[in-house]
Amino acid sequence: MNIANSLTILRIFLIPLFVFVLLIRIPYGDYLAALVFIAAALTDSLDGYLARKLHQVTKLGIILDPLADKLLITAALISLVELGAMPGWIAIVILGREFAVSGLRAVKAEEGIIIPASKMGKTKTVVQVIAVLLLILQSSYQHIISLPLGEWAMYIAVIITVVSGIEYFYRFRMVD
Repeated sequence: MNIANSLTILRIFLIPLFVFVLLIRIPYGDYLAALVFIAAALTDSLDGYLARKLHQVTKLGIILDPLADKLLITAALISLVELGAMPGWIAIVILGREFAVSGLRAVKAEEGIIIPASKMGKTKTVVQVIAVLLLILQSSYQHIISLPLGEWAMYIAVIITVVSGIEYFYRFRMVD
């Protein structure tokens, strides 16, 4: 267990706290949920950076890191659907892509091939994080900016998610 893997595990442990704070609907809960979500999302960048910088990239980290990302995004999307902040079909499309790519990675891992995250996959994650944050905080800024920024960001996230999924399927075919 190294520091990068420890940060990934911390991200996983922050997920229930994030969901709890988001769903209990307390005063300023949206801000607190956003803060926990940002902290969890930042560990994603930090753990990868540290693993590469300290030459501590491990097979566990390569597998656990994307799983932690998927758990965080899944928890956020399901919670936002529960709160009525976004339609369920968006969560289904995004989560469908995540399951499909995880399946592709699992098949290749059985063959001894690790498929790391692509640049498009990393971009997808950043856009999803931004979209989730904008939706969590939408009620806080909507009286200032009457535009549905969170909704627009989530539609952009869906498009990038689908495109990155297609990229993974293409890469999967190319690795054969």
